[in-house]
Amino acid sequence: MMRRSTKIWILALGSVAAALLVSLLAGIYWLFRSGVTLSLDNKFGDQHLKTTVALVELHKTRYGAYPDSLSELRFVGDWDAIALGSVKYCAAQDHKSYFVEVLRGWVAKPDLELPAEFWKGTGFNSSLGPCR
Repeated sequence: MMRRSTKIWILALGSVAAALLVSLLAGIYWLFRSGVTLSLDNKFGDQHLKTTVALVELHKTRYGAYPDSLSELRFVGDWDAIALGSVKYCAAQDHKSYFVEVLRGWVAKPDLELPAEFWKGTGFNSSLGPCR
């Protein structure tokens, strides 16, 4: 049988731990909602997008068509895998065009605006998106 003072200490420690957890979660929530990560989200998101486009276009050059999914890409490095895990990709049924969207930059969805010239010569087709 547990002593009464032990029960009180366990209850007190549990209460402190719960309060710390709630404070931590509230802090994380505030951090994301404040927009303080937007600059880093945009930097990482921009890199994720450009890495993905480069790999997809290289696949087209090598094999004559865009991949059905990003898992078909070959010779992907560890850093590339991080970028590919941060985007949503879909190819047209004929594999002649694709749509790609960045879902995560550093920690949240970035707010990217690339010039139309960036997409020149690629198979990007905005009418295919957003992917399901």
